[in-house]
Amino acid sequence: MLRFIALLALAMSASDLAAQDARLREGSEQRGSLATGDTAGYVLESRGGDYVSGSVEQISVDVVVRLVDPNGRLIRSIDGPARGGEYFQFETDQAGEYRIEVAPFEGEVGDFAITIDRLEPIETDPDKLVDQLMSAYDRDDSPGAAVAVFRDGRTLFSKSYGMANLAYAIPFEVDTRTNIGSTSKQFTAFAIMLLAERGQLSLDDDIRIHVPEVPDFGETITIRHILNHTSGLREFLNLLAMTGRRLDHGDYIDRAELIDIVERQPALQNSPGAEWNYNNTAFGLAALIVERISEQPFEEFMEENVFSPLEMTRSMVRPSPEHIVEERSEGYIPAGDGTYREGGDLAGAVGAGSIYTTVGDLQKWVENFWETEVGSPEIFAEMMEPFTLTDGESSGYGLGFFIDEQGGLERVHHGGADVAHRSMLAYYPGIRAGITTQSNHSNFDSNVTFRLAEAFFADAMELENEAVDADATFDPASFDPEDFDPFVGRYALDAAPTFILTFSREGSTLHAVATGQPQMEILPTSDSTFAVVGVEASLLFHRTADGEIEGVTLNQGGEQHATRLADDGEEAWAPTTEDLEDFKGRFFSVEIETFYDLVIEDDQLMLRHRRLDDAELTPGEKDTFAGGGLTFSFERDRNDRVIGFYISNQRTRDVRFARVN
Repeated sequence: MLRFIALLALAMSASDLAAQDARLREGSEQRGSLATGDTAGYVLESRGGDYVSGSVEQISVDVVVRLVDPNGRLIRSIDGPARGGEYFQFETDQAGEYRIEVAPFEGEVGDFAITIDRLEPIETDPDKLVDQLMSAYDRDDSPGAAVAVFRDGRTLFSKSYGMANLAYAIPFEVDTRTNIGSTSKQFTAFAIMLLAERGQLSLDDDIRIHVPEVPDFGETITIRHILNHTSGLREFLNLLAMTGRRLDHGDYIDRAELIDIVERQPALQNSPGAEWNYNNTAFGLAALIVERISEQPFEEFMEENVFSPLEMTRSMVRPSPEHIVEERSEGYIPAGDGTYREGGDLAGAVGAGSIYTTVGDLQKWVENFWETEVGSPEIFAEMMEPFTLTDGESSGYGLGFFIDEQGGLERVHHGGADVAHRSMLAYYPGIRAGITTQSNHSNFDSNVTFRLAEAFFADAMELENEAVDADATFDPASFDPEDFDPFVGRYALDAAPTFILTFSREGSTLHAVATGQPQMEILPTSDSTFAVVGVEASLLFHRTADGEIEGVTLNQGGEQHATRLADDGEEAWAPTTEDLEDFKGRFFSVEIETFYDLVIEDDQLMLRHRRLDDAELTPGEKDTFAGGGLTFSFERDRNDRVIGFYISNQRTRDVRFARVN
């Protein structure tokens, strides 16, 4: 299930805002204040082909920054930390006035300051473009970054920026060891493939052969299923968040908890091979299988069988956050007033993450894809083959890799995000080229990797063709708002039917709201496609042969289809305060050994837990609510008494709580 990121819809019309827009210039700072519902508008003039970077200092208000091109098209929205700098950067593709809108997050009020640091022509030299795009991190008071680009065995670019450690003023170097988060998954998959090549296991083995603690769910989960995210197992980070475990504040997780979580799971979330659902539990189990077969700790196996043979001398698996990693970067999260707090590392992440390495060592790793000094060509060919789900659709994911295209080239890639570290590694097999970025700044956008790939590999990419799409010439002003009326209604996500997308129109403003989430504005990009303001998400409505609207596809980190509900003309369920009394009480989950209290406060159903923030629960379908990042589906007995509920979040579904009073 996917969540929209909250962003308030604009309270004033574009014409109202335009009259109040202030003009921004490079190097200028302007201060402002926001009340609930306000949006502050600013404009800057571009000649086209400019690079723009700046920030909004959140002095006493959490803001959302929205960037809009001269045609009124949304470029992107930025909603990062609640305090400190909200950094933005973008490139202008045409001359004219670009608008920067600053709105308060979820009704906050307070003061902010906006500054344009750079307004300059986009560098055409790839090396200089990297410097330009990394300029926000190229300071002695900021966490840093490193970039490496290579092709046919040659290093085209390698450089670092900013600081690896702010407490001790240690610069970020290209050989600084950095946590690459989930980019580690390809290494775990490779370790399994080495054992398979040696005949010590098969990808089609039932995982219970190697991890007999896994319950018999009535369906076979193979090793292949755990490496391609189709196992149906609970995702442990999302599950532990339900218990009140504060992973964002360093709460400890022991690796042994993965087995306990799997043993307690009452049923699979999906039939193995039928649904792709990103899963860190699965890769933790993969590392455990490597340990049991090799009779070595995972970190020792990787050193002896991968890192040392490839001369990746700056790479290692960190077994736990307590283990020392020499000459490493510390991860940082903006804390407000231009300061940072240390983020630490996720515990229990071995197999799913926990590898520290450098951009230089990752180059050695990628070059082994075609030189195959360790492993074989067959191993990498299988790892880079997208898995086909049981319904015949491609998952777009192989064994530890995403596989797609960029500029007409096949692209094999994987990003990573630990608590504060960020990374991306992309490989283009057709030209034997790769690029990797690393950072210890939690706001670092790893997708800049793909922008840089366009610059360095332009000779091999079909960039002109890629830039032209059917919607590029679409003028939003030509869209008649009444043409949206056939799409108005409710749509249930096929993978999670209690998660409802509701679309509506108020005059000329189009809205979308997801179960338990604030209302979002959407903008037309064609007669049937729309962009969701404030989120990297888009919508595509589908018609049947007779012209009826049958559903919508939400594209947000993958495609999710939602089917139109037959009763979409009925009024939404609106429980009264008396109705809410049915849901009040204390509930307990045996599976995760956790209590939730549901109370009524100011005619609003509220979730309370001693370690979670209080959350308002918003009604959706009858007997369903959402809030605090969770959806609640209540169950009743034959006497119509509420006896429990099932909760779900993005990757973990249907965890049962029973009423205890």
